[in-house]
Amino acid sequence: MENHKEKILVVDDEASIRRILETRLSMIGYDVVTAADGEEALDTFRKAEPNLVVLDVMMPKLDGYGVCQELRKESDVPIIMLTALGDVADRITGLELGADDYVVKPFSPKELEARIRSVLRRVDKTGASGIPSSGVIHVTNLRIDTNKRQVYKGDERIRLTGMEFSLLELLVSRSGEAFSRSEILQEVWGYTPERHVDTRVVDVHISRLRAKLEDDPSNPELILTARGTGYLFQRIIEPGEE
Repeated sequence: MENHKEKILVVDDEASIRRILETRLSMIGYDVVTAADGEEALDTFRKAEPNLVVLDVMMPKLDGYGVCQELRKESDVPIIMLTALGDVADRITGLELGADDYVVKPFSPKELEARIRSVLRRVDKTGASGIPSSGVIHVTNLRIDTNKRQVYKGDERIRLTGMEFSLLELLVSRSGEAFSRSEILQEVWGYTPERHVDTRVVDVHISRLRAKLEDDPSNPELILTARGTGYLFQRIIEPGEE
């Protein structure tokens, strides 16, 4: 069995869910810490410095949205939200606040384990095809360093979450080529084509990238909408090309 070194923080006010996830995730090699409410979650996060957070929405003291907002002020750690089955808007809210993915309650622990593996793999992934050997891409006033997984706009470093960077890296690796939302979900999030998932996960992440990278997010010039298809990054002209 693969020996994972990643540490996961599980935040849920239901003790039974914390016990089940702590047991199962520990069995497959993760180091697991838990918290029962939002305030404890922030305290535990700062002490334990986990590699990923599994975060329930409905909790006492501080709900999952509040925790997500606070974490995004200080960290790009991957966050998977646990959301109720009912309201799609609740899931979108979590993504807009900076969550990387979500799993709907009631959920299969196996499904959550798969999402954790996928998110961690995408966050750690390097070296997409179509990236220069230097690993550095210059376009307009952006400098995208795929080796360090960092983006600079002028002299200012723009903080992206791991999934935001993986999405950007995919788009620039085949600049000028349109990707459907389903293709993006498969390439970045690891969702198989036959698995039904809300494609607004992609739309929200595109919106977040535009807000961080575009001079005018309402009139994007870098990350473009391909009508009837999905999204593409403007074609990057390499030195020497017409």
